[in-house]
Amino acid sequence: MVEVKNLVKTYGDIKAVNNISFTVNDGEILGFLGPNGAGKSTTMNIITGYISSTSGTVTINDAEILKEPKEAKKQIGYLPEIPPLYTDMTVRKYLEFMFSIKKVKLPKDEHIDEILSLTKLTDHQNRIIRNLSKGYKQRVGLAQSLLGNPPVLILDEPTVGLDPSQIKEFRNLIKGLGKKHTVIFSSHILSEVSAICDRIVVINNGEVVADAKTDELSTVITGKGNLSIEIEGSVTSVVSTLKSVTGVQKISVDRKITENHHLYNIEHKKEVDIRRAVFAVLAKNNMPILAMNEGGMSLEEAYLKLTSRTTAKGGKK
Repeated sequence: MVEVKNLVKTYGDIKAVNNISFTVNDGEILGFLGPNGAGKSTTMNIITGYISSTSGTVTINDAEILKEPKEAKKQIGYLPEIPPLYTDMTVRKYLEFMFSIKKVKLPKDEHIDEILSLTKLTDHQNRIIRNLSKGYKQRVGLAQSLLGNPPVLILDEPTVGLDPSQIKEFRNLIKGLGKKHTVIFSSHILSEVSAICDRIVVINNGEVVADAKTDELSTVITGKGNLSIEIEGSVTSVVSTLKSVTGVQKISVDRKITENHHLYNIEHKKEVDIRRAVFAVLAKNNMPILAMNEGGMSLEEAYLKLTSRTTAKGGKK
């Protein structure tokens, strides 16, 4: 588990990080979002022990990063935005070098072979790193972060500069790593975060502005639940029927799909799950449901609303 508590980092009169707190549970993939200059990289650098905080604590599985740096860092694998590669080395020699630097206690050849296989670098292990593509250099950076099988992985913008096929491969790899590791994942690609992460923390101007499960972020912002539903039937009758469901607060027609088929958005009390009641009342009135999804605003809309809201309060974007 990773626990960040009351974290502050100042540079003169500037607060880069302002009293940030959040926890990442074992086996969880956390998306860490924020605009440029929000304090993401500063926070991640503090978590890894690369820089110190002005105040506050970071605890990695009971080891506090400033009080017990060796014990805490043993449990962290870190991939910064620009991987720290020695480009004149071959992939394997580099991993062997990092293996010794990290003082990994596992059987060297067997462990490195396992990581090469996991990151799909086996066929490239004898190539000079500088001759690799951007995508494969990122894989090498990820491979070094996995040396020693650390329980916590910190990945800062790991897919920057990759093409769509490389991003997809990286996404699948990270999702697989989440089964054995706790992952903090920073990215500007919101669709990627939505596909990979269990939970999202959004920061802006050095402060946490949201902390929620990925599919609940819009509910946290609006304070309401949303149900997107396609129904066959006349609009007047459908709206009248839906209004009878306990917990429904507002019904709007998002768009017409065919003459007798519309997409509706239903706002409801967030503590009330209305899906079963909606199904029952529509079935009773012979109004077929053709699609139903919980939702509301998209992740992009939620993110922009959160970051612009904080900016409007005062503070530089």
